[in-house]
Amino acid sequence: MSTTWLVLRDGRTFRGRPLGAVGEGSGEVIFNTAMQGYQEILTDPSYRGQIVAMTYPMIGNYGVNEEDVESRRPWVNGFIVKEASAIASNFRAGTSLDDYLRRHGIVGIQDIDTRALTRHLRDHGAQDGIISSVETDPRGLLERARALPGLIGRDLVAEVTADAPYGWSEGRWELSRGYVAPPPPRFKVVAYDCGIKFNILRQLSTVGCDVTVVPAATPAADVLVRKPDGVFLSNGPGDPEGVPYLIESVRGLLGRVPIFGICLGHQILGLAAGGRTYKLPFGHHGANHPVKDLVTGKVEITAQNHGFAVEPDSVSRLGWEPTHVNLNDTTCEGLRHREWPVFSVQYHPEASPGPHDANYLFHRFTDLMTRNGG
Repeated sequence: MSTTWLVLRDGRTFRGRPLGAVGEGSGEVIFNTAMQGYQEILTDPSYRGQIVAMTYPMIGNYGVNEEDVESRRPWVNGFIVKEASAIASNFRAGTSLDDYLRRHGIVGIQDIDTRALTRHLRDHGAQDGIISSVETDPRGLLERARALPGLIGRDLVAEVTADAPYGWSEGRWELSRGYVAPPPPRFKVVAYDCGIKFNILRQLSTVGCDVTVVPAATPAADVLVRKPDGVFLSNGPGDPEGVPYLIESVRGLLGRVPIFGICLGHQILGLAAGGRTYKLPFGHHGANHPVKDLVTGKVEITAQNHGFAVEPDSVSRLGWEPTHVNLNDTTCEGLRHREWPVFSVQYHPEASPGPHDANYLFHRFTDLMTRNGG
């Protein structure tokens, strides 16, 4: 039986069995606490540059299908599970997890103690690592893991964004019907693609938005010439400070058009406002994070995937105020401007995977555009 190694930058080493493609994968090793949704996680561009460890002990039991992808391809740099199910038991399954990873060249590892790995990352923080099914001596992997560049300051958005503008016309998914056509559009929205998930576009279309997706490097002037009713800033991978061109574009849009930001888009808004961001010890990755809405007092369970956060005090004197707070660690989960039609959240109201508690935020965006004359 062949051996696969996982070696972290600090020397912690795990020995397991191969999963997916033969070869090596490197990146920041993080853990995700979702019990399901591995296909959506694999295809979420926000995971570019990262190796994802799933904390749920069995992954792959319902296989992989062609409908539940969240982008044009998987983006993770590696995949870690305790046990990869050899049986795909679901009427929608088209292939197994192992075959899917192999087909897309993603190196994984299975049969390791993912609880021990998760505790280690929780105690010592997310860190660079390498998965290898071709190296026999893990000591050589350690030297290379310590030489990896990390995520700070890197522009990973450029690796996942669209090459050119495109339109979107797909609505939500319905059992036995698949993805249906959305209702007639009422609003014209430009969505910046920093690594946008398909379900965000579906949700925007479902609430009446005619969406045009543009590359992350699109200048503000090119957006404004389209005369949109609103602008959406998407999720995406890595350090928001590594995307200065987008920060500059958003700065040119503030106060001129309604804006809604999610995840990286939330962080970009914070930086465009003159605030600061910082790296979290091990990030928020999962589908069960409690967030309190400071406006209504309600608590919602949210899907999250981010490794950086906005320092709310850095923008409060600039006309901004926090709207949501994470009840696990009190980090800022939402912002809005006191005068401009702008708001953002750090989590994922589109879910996929995860709960739909925060779906109302897409309606809040349309209400904002309506009040602004859209």
